[in-house]
Amino acid sequence: MNVSEFDFNLPETLIAQHPIEPRDASRLMVLNRVSGGIEHHRFRDLVSLLRAGDVLVINNTRVIPARLIGEKEGTEGKIEVLLLRRLELNIWEALVKPGKRLKVGQKVLFGGGILIGELLDILDNGNRKIQFTYSGVFETILDTLGQMPLPPYITAQLEDQERYQTVYSKESGSVAAPTAGLHFTAELLGDLRKKGIEIVEILLHVGLGTFRPVKVENIEDHPMHSEYYRVDLEAAEHINRAKQEGRRVIAVGTTAARTLETVGNDQGKVVPGAGWTDIFIYPGYAFKVVDVLLTNFHFPKSTLIMLVSALAGRELTLKAYELAVAERYRFYSFGDAMLIL
Repeated sequence: MNVSEFDFNLPETLIAQHPIEPRDASRLMVLNRVSGGIEHHRFRDLVSLLRAGDVLVINNTRVIPARLIGEKEGTEGKIEVLLLRRLELNIWEALVKPGKRLKVGQKVLFGGGILIGELLDILDNGNRKIQFTYSGVFETILDTLGQMPLPPYITAQLEDQERYQTVYSKESGSVAAPTAGLHFTAELLGDLRKKGIEIVEILLHVGLGTFRPVKVENIEDHPMHSEYYRVDLEAAEHINRAKQEGRRVIAVGTTAARTLETVGNDQGKVVPGAGWTDIFIYPGYAFKVVDVLLTNFHFPKSTLIMLVSALAGRELTLKAYELAVAERYRFYSFGDAMLIL
């Protein structure tokens, strides 16, 4: 399939710059992939839209303050380092800007030397391998010196850093939020449980590859990024029991969907485990575990809209996106949501 088949016109004014308050006041488009029907709701209506017995699968990853601003040792040259993933205890794969200014063996001082990064190598993909030295606990230092790595299309300043975290975030490791989960409040989760909806936690640490454009014409030639996931035995048992009993499994976000499809076998059974996934889901893919998807509105020609199209069908997905533009839904990380039944 050609990447141009997933294009649509998106006015820049529809890219949400600020999170809506309260979280569950965002709009929710409900798309029925069987009838083709489209309804408009608020996110808090999710309680009435789901059924008792449904299993809601959430990604409990937490975004780390991965953006570090420092100075090249011996100069006043500003260097920005964006942590991507931990390779060893004190060695990270990172993006460096400006990359040409820092040579292998040179160091960057953060916080006046509280944290020191040394460039060890330039990787084949253009990213950098950096080793950090410090006294104390790295995560504590990062909380002090680091900034939230907001996506490049969000230019407004975020006053409350927790608004780029889900209310159920637990395990630090992502450099981008699983944004479909940003709409939930603790109260809404409580109401869902009261209705008899199971909430199951899994983990996928979101990488920046989520935002990288597809640069090839044939989407099958696109090299998918790799992300760490974990699904424990208890989560797998809850999901498998639901599948056996004919109850729906609802993935909150493309990250949960990709994880579930990674650990699902050909019989639709979830096999617990941990590892790295580079699964790429696009039309033609047969979903093994996911029955319903809750997601935000995504980039034109992105791997995320391709995943949505794999579940809902490309034509119906683009029809829904055209309507979302016409109805002025808010797009991307701080935008509105879509429920695909």
